[in-house]
Amino acid sequence: MAIDKEIKRPDKVSRRSFMETALTGAGVLSAAGIAAAVGVVVIDDAPAASSPAPATGSAVDEHASHTAAPVEGAAPATQGHSPEEMDRMHAEGLQRFLDNQKAPITAGKGNLPLEPELAGGVKVFRLTVDEVEWEVEPGKVVAARGYNGAVPGPILRATEGETVRIIVTNNLTESTTIHWHGLFVPNNMDGVPFINQEPIKPGSTFTYEFRLRNSGTHMYHSHHNSMDQVNRGLLGAFIVDPADPSTYPAYDREYIMVLNDLSLGFTINGKSFPATDAITAKLGERVLIRYMNEGVMNHPMHLHGMPQLVIARDGWPVNPPYMCDTVDVAPGNRYDVIVEVTEPGTWAFHCHVLSHAEGPQGMFGLVTAMIVE
Repeated sequence: MAIDKEIKRPDKVSRRSFMETALTGAGVLSAAGIAAAVGVVVIDDAPAASSPAPATGSAVDEHASHTAAPVEGAAPATQGHSPEEMDRMHAEGLQRFLDNQKAPITAGKGNLPLEPELAGGVKVFRLTVDEVEWEVEPGKVVAARGYNGAVPGPILRATEGETVRIIVTNNLTESTTIHWHGLFVPNNMDGVPFINQEPIKPGSTFTYEFRLRNSGTHMYHSHHNSMDQVNRGLLGAFIVDPADPSTYPAYDREYIMVLNDLSLGFTINGKSFPATDAITAKLGERVLIRYMNEGVMNHPMHLHGMPQLVIARDGWPVNPPYMCDTVDVAPGNRYDVIVEVTEPGTWAFHCHVLSHAEGPQGMFGLVTAMIVE
């Protein structure tokens, strides 16, 4: 949707002032500025481009009218929408979210477990690195990149002390690597090109292998042209369960919430509201939520109705654990929280940088809900 009034810009902008403008504040306009710089493409059912040119029609641009920061002389954010129209759009968005809990309203689903093969006591995972046409929200298809054709990539899971082998085949038109964010690995397995390994060329395969020495909530993502590759979807969760399960707090249900914010827009597990999945639970249950931020902005995740008990950060126990209702997940951080489900009903759950979550047309982006039965 177009911005109501044109924002005037100086004829010449220094690189420093551009970055300050792009990175200042927390609104979508800042994301759009960066997205245009790295070349985001919204394809809307067109073929995916292997080397997209800079574009202004990115997923984040779609929400510019929701989230524009105040600009001197600009029209009010609600211009063009009557109170009745705003109410209608809010209600319609929520109904589509509820519909999505019954049957998906977008194609494609990421963040699903990948079952390993077993070879001589080693858990073997196979990953492909793919160009993907990904539907972020209904009707919004973007030129993404994904592991095994999905955004986020599959959940890799094993136990502390086990050895894993990850066989990576690069189907992109450019090189790539994978970094194992938070994991202790041998230097030649860390995935930084020309520091730890040669890049994985297009059409080539590389094998990572290492013993899992530290448990916790970790991530994997590209470390080659990462501003583009990671923010277009080359990311995933890597969970290492402790060798002694009694060292980790008990829980009844587990949810992994991968946050991202640039090239695909504001997303939870590769989808923007209303296409996000709800967290469901029953009264009396303990729900484990593993947050991980693969984006470039902070996302303070706020749950209405019930507090969150923070038990781990970046895979390490927090002693003592602490209660809060908002967990500020910075880029690269992972947090484990437990929610004691004590209140029935549907509770909003969203990033509290409100320009990432709600505008005059309703909720969007980093929004879901906890539905307590």
